Amino acid sequence: MRVTSALWVAAYVRRAFVEGAFAAVTRRGAQEAGAIFVVVDRLDGMFDLYGQAPQSAFGTDRPADRLFTLVEGAIDRERLAARIASETRFDPDLWVVELEQKTGEPLLDLVE
Repeated sequence: MRVTSALWVAAYVRRAFVEGAFAAVTRRGAQEAGAIFVVVDRLDGMFDLYGQAPQSAFGTDRPADRLFTLVEGAIDRERLAARIASETRFDPDLWVVELEQKTGEPLLDLVE
């Protein structure tokens, strides 16, 4: 059974603090199953945007937890805002978590 989006986001923010990073929820979505996007602020004016990997990427082997993929990398704040606005028009129930991480490490399980 998959945990709710709200619980996953809360755990991710806690993990960020444990790892010595700072994370904040900048947009709250549907408690149960809203899509989750993670913005990694590299603290140099550039951002990486990660989103949940589509279920079609797994075939019949569905993962037990959420896996993410890089949506756009090394983008500026203006492009990031435009992309989030576009995603919000498509799915108004999405979550956005912003992580400040100088190394660029997203602290996520990524699809290879």
